[in-house]
Order: sequence, then structure tokens, then C-alpha cells
Amino acid sequence: QVQLVESGGGLVQAGGSLRLSCTASGRTFSSYGMGWFRQAPGKEREFVAGISWSGIRTYYTDSVKGRFTASRDNAKNTVWLQMNSLRPEDTAVYYCAASFATSYSTKYHDPHEYPYWGQGTQVTVSS
Repeated sequence: QVQLVESGGGLVQAGGSLRLSCTASGRTFSSYGMGWFRQAPGKEREFVAGISWSGIRTYYTDSVKGRFTASRDNAKNTVWLQMNSLRPEDTAVYYCAASFATSYSTKYHDPHEYPYWGQGTQVTVSS
């Protein structure tokens, strides 16, 4: 089992930055990809970013490319989502999640491929 605890959300002005952190605990016997998703009120949960176990491959939804950066340090069991140039439309609850999919490069965008989820952290961007 993997337990995920995330933090770093808050209120920020448009154009500002936040860094979300997600720390995993529990016994882990396999490598895993990590994803970031977000859900705004009245909207479906959507994929934001993904990162392979090695950290070499990263994936981003079009709306955050060039603004958000995913990274990880497996020795610290931690992944980060650096969010720059934030916009009001980025306002949402952000979730980190772990995937044990064997072909993560083709499944990173699908929330059903992530069996473990963090509790969520609120990000609010004021205009």
C-alpha cells in the first residue's frame, strides 16, 4: 500500500507561484508513476501533469505547458508540482496520485489507472 500526503496549496494572486508537495509512505515494492489532477467546482476531475518513476519523462495537459513543472526525488519519496504564472482558471483542488501501470507512457492521463490518491489541497488564484 501507498499513502500519499500532499501540501502547499493556498491563496495566490494571478501571475504568482505555488509549489505543491506530495510525500508517499508505506511499503513500496514496485516503481510507480505519479500524476497530478485537479477538480474545480462543478467540473470533472482532469489530468494536469504526470511523471515517470525515473523522473525522465513528464507529461502535461496543454493548458499548463510552460507554466507547471513536475519533479520527484525517490530517495525522499516526494514529488512536487511547481506552478508558475498562475491564472484564476487554475483554481481547483489538486490531487496527487500513484500509478503502477506497466505502460505509464500511454496511461498517465487516465485517473482510473491511479489506485492511490492524496487527500487534495486547495489552490485559489485571485484575479
